[in-house]
Amino acid sequence: MLLVREKSDGLWALPGGFAEIGLSAARNIEKELYEEAGLKVSVSRLYGVRHKANASYSPDVREFYKMFFLCDQLPGQKVQPTLETSEALFFPRDQLPALSRGRTIESDVDAAFAFATDMNRPAFFD
Repeated sequence: MLLVREKSDGLWALPGGFAEIGLSAARNIEKELYEEAGLKVSVSRLYGVRHKANASYSPDVREFYKMFFLCDQLPGQKVQPTLETSEALFFPRDQLPALSRGRTIESDVDAAFAFATDMNRPAFFD
């Protein structure tokens, strides 16, 4: 699981960010992975959509949905921190670091592992 360490709180999160006008959801996540982990990827699948206010994230005054994608690392790429993050690393499921609960919760990580191992699983949404 690729996680990035947030400079804002020193905790870890799935790479991501707010959508930029004019970019599709897939292009946005490709952009975010490059900006946060220095990694070029291709998006292979949308596996979930979550309404942030209905989940156990830290409270937020903003109202939005989180979209979750599986991505394939393009050949010759190396994960590295960027101006936006202090670290970017891959973690096995049983060795996850402390998560930045405003951005990523345990069920987000569990879902990513579940969908990566079962491509026939239907996408989730709430």
